Amino acid sequence: MPAGLEHLPLRTAPITAEEAADLRRFIALVPDPRGLRGRRYPAPALLCAAAAAVLTGARSLIAIGEWIADAPQTVLDTLGFPPDPLTGIRPAPHAATVRRLLQRLDGDALDTAIGTYLQARTPPPPSGTSAKPVPRAIAVDGKTVRGSRTATRSAIQLLAAMDHRGTILAQRHGRSPPRATKYLPSSPCWRPSIWTTPC
Repeated sequence: MPAGLEHLPLRTAPITAEEAADLRRFIALVPDPRGLRGRRYPAPALLCAAAAAVLTGARSLIAIGEWIADAPQTVLDTLGFPPDPLTGIRPAPHAATVRRLLQRLDGDALDTAIGTYLQARTPPPPSGTSAKPVPRAIAVDGKTVRGSRTATRSAIQLLAAMDHRGTILAQRHGRSPPRATKYLPSSPCWRPSIWTTPC
């Protein structure tokens, strides 16, 4: 599952139907890796459906496919699936269609689109705040991707820095084992995230 989709549940603020549909404007900027021939479903609709499935608790490609298959017609309409010209019914895509798109998708482009959407939803700071900067706590966490180690390659390491409001400040992945001094936030190896908000 692309990393960008996993960050959607971090925002706990209520969301209206208009805001949920607004995600399509940002998702539409993600390039479609599929060829022009044989596209039955638009990529923004498939990606919005995958995002909606993740927001409802789907944690695997199988769960995302099952959620989309069970979605009612009104949900498929909101997500942007076109109706069949003869029947008017919006057919749900097969789970393999969603899986193939997510596997070929540019993860950085999806991460940027969802990060920009979440940043646009971040409320502005209160008007009565002082000009003095407030210190911010930052949590750094790392994971090793299970099954990524082979006989000839070391395991993939993922590292992310996040503040306590749920904003991703920077993230990094690589095959070298993490060292505390190597991944300091001042180091150029960190990739600043689009989700960074000013203190």
